[in-house]
Amino acid sequence: MKDIPFVSSGYRFMVTEAPTMKMREKGGEMVPAADREGRVPFVVMLFAKPRPVAGQRPGKGEEIKVTVASEPGEEIEEGSYVELINPVLNTWQTTNDEGRITGSGLWFKAEAVKLAGQGGLSSAA
Repeated sequence: MKDIPFVSSGYRFMVTEAPTMKMREKGGEMVPAADREGRVPFVVMLFAKPRPVAGQRPGKGEEIKVTVASEPGEEIEEGSYVELINPVLNTWQTTNDEGRITGSGLWFKAEAVKLAGQGGLSSAA
């Protein structure tokens, strides 16, 4: 399965590093990682912390990397709280010659990020 939509409203997202253009190695040097249409996505590092739920212990959260299809605005900087626009997740796995799974994981994508409004629930345009 590919590009599985998920509801991200149960989390607060804080930018932990300034967004960067997605790069890949080609011919021994790093070049922008353009898609088939020639667009270069960006990478945004976020700390994803679960929102408090009454009667439950608060979650710890973790850092995630999100590939964003469009360039984040200058207002998206380290320490900003953001919302993900149309977030999706994808899975990956690697296998050895015998067909055994040797690694697996998730990666996140979104069309865009925008500044979160008061409490991270609404957007600031």
